[in-house]
Amino acid sequence: MKILYGIQGTGHGHISRAREILPVLSKSADIDVLVSGYNCNMTLDDRPVIQKRGLSLAYDSKGGVSYLQTALNLKPVTFIRDIQSIETERYDLIISDYEPVTAWAAQNKEVPTVALSHQASFLSELSPRPRHKSLFAEQILKNFAPCRHAIGFHFQRYDSFILPPIIRSEVLGLDVRKENHVTIYLPAFHHDVLLEIFTQIPSVDWHIFSPSCTDNFTRENVTVNPVGNRPFLQSMKTGLGVITSAGFETSAETMYLGKKLMVIPIRNQYEQLCNAAALKKMGVTVVKRVNKKFVKRVNEWLESDHITTISEITNIDKLATQLFQYADTTSSAGKKSDQKKSLPETFTFLQ
Repeated sequence: MKILYGIQGTGHGHISRAREILPVLSKSADIDVLVSGYNCNMTLDDRPVIQKRGLSLAYDSKGGVSYLQTALNLKPVTFIRDIQSIETERYDLIISDYEPVTAWAAQNKEVPTVALSHQASFLSELSPRPRHKSLFAEQILKNFAPCRHAIGFHFQRYDSFILPPIIRSEVLGLDVRKENHVTIYLPAFHHDVLLEIFTQIPSVDWHIFSPSCTDNFTRENVTVNPVGNRPFLQSMKTGLGVITSAGFETSAETMYLGKKLMVIPIRNQYEQLCNAAALKKMGVTVVKRVNKKFVKRVNEWLESDHITTISEITNIDKLATQLFQYADTTSSAGKKSDQKKSLPETFTFLQ
């Protein structure tokens, strides 16, 4: 079986998820990996990848999504050429983790395609949304990387095709305990801004992980660190809790570890607003703005005993079996099976 696996390179979650799924799929299939996103800053270690420019969201200096800059960074001719370069007939299955080149290359082709991502969960109206829905953002979520079939990941099983989160093996193996510090990952804020805030709360120590920091340093009860996987996990496994943006993976991992969670969704990031709506329903503290009341909100959060946890995670071996059911395994014999009939009964067919 030959599979093309497309990964959105923007952000950490897509590649982190692929690191867990690809070794399992590779036991039974020959896999080509395509990564797109011009601001991609993560790798798949030694695994060779096809690199394409693709499409990416751009952010302004204040950490919000800039739709203007996103539009200015588009290169439609390059994108079309990337799509046309994909030889879809070579594959029995194309998987897209919110990756548009692979998804659009397979449009109107016979090869089965599966959207395998957190974003795919928003194809269901049952997934939580913020009070004010954005029709424009909804269309982006649904049409950015369209596929015939979908498997989404979310905090809970909101619909038949939505699975619980995939937790990284590194997190599964952590020896969890609680010390008197809190882990902070808020990439939309410069660490100087965060220092001004958290030095006002001396009751605990604060571990800030900042993309703007090159060398770690300490000021009073606050330590600022460069972003790094191992130091972050070390801080998270021993801390009281985590304050982060409303990204899917970090929030899910925090709840899996049984840590207290506060989220501050990135401004104009609709997916994070949706995540925040789901987390709020689950009992997680959601803060929309960092203002004069923020220090009080943090102190109240510290004093609270409430912790929200997740009850289940995805079994990757079972997920791989389900993915293989989408593939047309008879293609080498020149026969085309009915894709709709080959779907697992637990998932919804999406036109």
